[in-house]
Amino acid sequence: MPTLGFLIDNRKCIGCHACTVACKSEHEVPLGVDRTWVKYIEKGAFPNNRRMFTVMRCNHCDHSPCTTICPVTALYRRDDGVVDFNNDRCIGCKACMQACPYDALYIDPATSTAAKCNFCTHRLDAGLEPSCVAVCPEQAIVIGDLDDPGSKISQLIERHPVQVRKPEKGTKPKLCYIEADEAALVPSRTEPDRQFIWSRGDAATNGHSANTLNVDQSGHDSQLPIITAPPEPSRVYDVRPRPPAWGWEVVAYTWTKAIAAGSFLAVGAARLFGSEEMAAAMSVWMGIVAIVFLLATTALLIADLKQPKRFLYVLLRPQWKSWLVRGAYALVSYGGILTIWLVARLVGADGLADALLWPGSVLAVLSAVYTAFLFAQAKGRDLWQNPLLSLHLLAHALLAGGAIWLLFLAATSNEGTVLASRLVIGTLVFSLVTLLAEIMTAHPTADARKAMKMIIGQEYGIQFWVAGVCCGHVLPLVLLWLGGGWALTLAALLVLSGIFAVERLWILAPQRIPLS
Repeated sequence: MPTLGFLIDNRKCIGCHACTVACKSEHEVPLGVDRTWVKYIEKGAFPNNRRMFTVMRCNHCDHSPCTTICPVTALYRRDDGVVDFNNDRCIGCKACMQACPYDALYIDPATSTAAKCNFCTHRLDAGLEPSCVAVCPEQAIVIGDLDDPGSKISQLIERHPVQVRKPEKGTKPKLCYIEADEAALVPSRTEPDRQFIWSRGDAATNGHSANTLNVDQSGHDSQLPIITAPPEPSRVYDVRPRPPAWGWEVVAYTWTKAIAAGSFLAVGAARLFGSEEMAAAMSVWMGIVAIVFLLATTALLIADLKQPKRFLYVLLRPQWKSWLVRGAYALVSYGGILTIWLVARLVGADGLADALLWPGSVLAVLSAVYTAFLFAQAKGRDLWQNPLLSLHLLAHALLAGGAIWLLFLAATSNEGTVLASRLVIGTLVFSLVTLLAEIMTAHPTADARKAMKMIIGQEYGIQFWVAGVCCGHVLPLVLLWLGGGWALTLAALLVLSGIFAVERLWILAPQRIPLS
């Protein structure tokens, strides 16, 4: 079988958008989303300025992270190397959008499923070229077998230096460019939120510097503006930035999941560091809280899907490389053990409950931290690749469990206040150290550094330092040190609020970094 790839010859591209129009027409792509689009970049200063056109689309990677993270094999790689998709299997989880470093995927508003360039596979199977290739007036788009040395695309790649987007990701993209410019291929080289040509704005120059021409050809004064391009590369035409794929539902899910896992772990901590009587006294309360928040976690996961009626596909049609699938089975297994354990406690089968406590604790830990491995599969978001993220999530689960334990003690006046306070103090220190380590880690990419700067800097800095660190960590430490019923209750509520604040920033900030 051939290994098909795309080549964009930027020496020929004139930015006519014929490929964009042909793609939209061929696949009935709705307004507001694109499988293929052209980005305009301007460099230099007038009169030595230049405009470059770059066609953007799916890279049909050999090591495609979208197919790895997809939980139901809705995205798959064909034998000819084309990454295709199946609308009938897609659950609309949007994980593929986070995994793709090239911003190639979107949710089709007509079908509520993921979509992207699929190399016009229906035309390929009929012996035809993709529609964008057929309509290009300059033959700037070349396709062919990358494994065949005699194919036109292989010969062009052999004769000319070519570039690919984000080679450091290790995806082995099969979309190559001749004479592409770094300013076009690297999103961070230009700002995406400026006014574009042909767009409405208060300034007629659309953000460019303007000089006034004082004399026209007849020698009279004139107010015609001379538009000069800025010296830095400027993105003057592009598709609109996409909103975050994962919003409040995912933020809330990480919070409820931390409480669901941490509540059970608190019982294990009471049994391990306290006594059997102490653990038994809190078991029913903590078990009910764990089940309620585990159900809330499930509801939030389903609510975030664009095809919620297909949510069982994750369990019934699993793609086992995806941590969405592994995490779903971890949650189901944890929920099963948790339910049996709670029933055993209620009916007095203490021997069975004690036997289930430790395997349940292992599943609770896995349920708490699997999201770190899921985020690591989201190759498009560099900050989520930090290996400390699993410790970050574990710390939050332990904190959440400790906070719920403190609320239980405040409501019942049972013994264990000293032990619970000490465990929460230790976990707060552990969480602070983990946060500081994540901040101080030498992030390897510009996108990761920019996302972290957003979190601790001007964009989100007040929320992070005040709500996340001071109110969520430092103030609870002080309150726990002082002791007292009201102090313990307030500390527990502040801890839970701080967890939510930090999780929100860690999820939303990386999604503000443009991928194309």
